[in-house]
Amino acid sequence: MTVETTIELKVEPLTKDAFKPFGDVIDKEASDYFMINNGSTRRYHRMADVDVADNGGVPIISIFQATPLTYPLQVQMMERHPLGSQAFIPLLGRPYLIVVAEKGEDLQPQALRAFFSNGRQGVNYHKGVWHHPVLALQPDDQFLIVDRAGEGNNCDEVYFDEFTKVILSLDNLPKVD
Repeated sequence: MTVETTIELKVEPLTKDAFKPFGDVIDKEASDYFMINNGSTRRYHRMADVDVADNGGVPIISIFQATPLTYPLQVQMMERHPLGSQAFIPLLGRPYLIVVAEKGEDLQPQALRAFFSNGRQGVNYHKGVWHHPVLALQPDDQFLIVDRAGEGNNCDEVYFDEFTKVILSLDNLPKVD
């Protein structure tokens, strides 16, 4: 007899320390800066590294326009990019969700973590980090994407079996500051 497993993800606030195993948080409010352009501009320098050179890859910039999924969401799949990092930077200042798991060949649903961005924070997934595709919370949300173009397979997907239910709910979201 097969036993059904249900995992309810707890959504955590997105912080640099909590997200460190998965990548970088791109957040000027939590970053140092220095002045440039004769003192008229703050430069929040090197907030994340673009890692795309494997197999002759080159960095590209794209815009994703995303539609919200239906919540509570049953997380059925995760993806990773083994040849390059991938950054998501919100363009419209709207909160969104992030579901991730650390690098590795054997993705376990129990290892998933969920984060809530206040809409002013972007993320840069490190190469090989498992993540759910973009999780917008409002219609027509937009994200600037910095990732890889080039030869080789740079997207692996894993689907959970029908006996494993990972649920992402909008109940009890962290407060937006």
